[in-house]
Amino acid sequence: MSNRYTTNKNAIADCDVCGFQFKLKELKDLYVRKTNTNIKACKECWNPDQPQNMQGMYPVEDPQAVRDPRPDQSFNDNNVTGSRDIQWGWEPVGGARPPSNEFTGNNLVSSGVVGTVTITIT
Repeated sequence: MSNRYTTNKNAIADCDVCGFQFKLKELKDLYVRKTNTNIKACKECWNPDQPQNMQGMYPVEDPQAVRDPRPDQSFNDNNVTGSRDIQWGWEPVGGARPPSNEFTGNNLVSSGVVGTVTITIT
């Protein structure tokens, strides 16, 4: 049984994107969402199938809950320490404690430097 097609070793074809002529074996197929569009493109016009187009094609599981969690032991009833240490850099609304009307204490330290600019006009 013979093959009905010839080899494309010397066949010439047009790029479907830019219209220039190339050897048929140099042209690549364009794919969109893993589907062949039957468009042949040269190496300058060819773009790979974009991963952004494949959103929703594959199920994604991203669980947020933790099985059998444990409470944070760095919290002390007498004062706030460890990972629950809250530092306010301003006077927050509602940050006052009702019996004492004092703001939440902080141990933030700020520093700043002011420089000078000299301009020379010639």
